[in-house]
Amino acid sequence: MNRLVDKKIVITGAASGIGRTAATLMVAEGGHVLLADLDQDAAAAAAAEISGGDTGGRAVGVAADVVDEDSIAAMIDCAVKEFGGIDVLCNHVGGSNPNKDLDLLRMDLDEWDRTMALNARSTVVASRLALPHMISAGGGSIINTVSIAGLAGDTLQCAYGAAKAAVIRLTQYVATQYGRDGVRCNAVAPGAIMTPALRDNLPADTIADIRHHNALDLIGEPEDIGWAMVYLASDESRYMSGQTLVLDGGLTAQSPIAASRRSLLDT
Repeated sequence: MNRLVDKKIVITGAASGIGRTAATLMVAEGGHVLLADLDQDAAAAAAAEISGGDTGGRAVGVAADVVDEDSIAAMIDCAVKEFGGIDVLCNHVGGSNPNKDLDLLRMDLDEWDRTMALNARSTVVASRLALPHMISAGGGSIINTVSIAGLAGDTLQCAYGAAKAAVIRLTQYVATQYGRDGVRCNAVAPGAIMTPALRDNLPADTIADIRHHNALDLIGEPEDIGWAMVYLASDESRYMSGQTLVLDGGLTAQSPIAASRRSLLDT
């Protein structure tokens, strides 16, 4: 409790899933959180539900379209007006259309551009607008949500993986360029997380297959990523910058054939 007392926090894509969970945990730790989302009604409803408690934390929901630079600017201005500044920026929103983001030969090039704007350019724009407020206050923390898709190749979603890889490298550049101003920049790279989107879009046997290939015998929950974001927002991580925390149940830590070899232990 009280790990984020009076921290002024902005989270994009915060009306549902991991973003909402992170916002809930941060408010419970005493943070003042601006929940930004394309769906203004959902953001307002989420903020209303998680506000309150005895930690002094509060939540405000606003609309934000992160592919629109003016909308991002309005989001940052709203946080400064509501809270008096920005200590933490969580560039969380992202994704791609899996029906258009295929392998390189079949990928829709318009989807490539949209995915780069949604994942990479939005992170650049929001960070550029938040940085002056952090620097003037003596420091802050930028947390970028990436993905294990940015760490290794895959058969599909070429644009998404490339965009997240770009954000991983951007994280290091921001950490290097503004560390002496007291600004830290880190990323979290989730693997499969049991969000409503995962349940709704993947069949049960595919989810079971992911679990089979994880080193840990489980699929992550939104809280697993949310608590990592709390850590990166807090002063507990004051000596960490330019890093990517991989939270994937050990999937990327092992050989690609580890899951198939596991059965040999039973012989």
